[in-house]
Amino acid sequence: MSNQQFASVWDAIEDTQENAENMKLRSILMMALKNHIINTGISQAEAAKHLGITQPRVSDLMRGKINLFGLDALVNMATAAGLHLELRILDAA
Repeated sequence: MSNQQFASVWDAIEDTQENAENMKLRSILMMALKNHIINTGISQAEAAKHLGITQPRVSDLMRGKINLFGLDALVNMATAAGLHLELRILDAA
């Protein structure tokens, strides 16, 4: 049994660092969108209209089905929701 420690769950379960970084960004965007929908108090149907997607897609988002969402789609939804995105790039430790 290994006692490896990881910075995130994605580092532990993804095969490559590239996949782990992609999943980290996708999960951050999904959580931000979910929180935005919850905090504004709108229904999933209303959220779907604002985001330009279907209500079942909003349901998938709210249930954290990360494998169903690409990074581009999440960026587009965040922008449609009126969220401002910033990207920081740091040297690997």
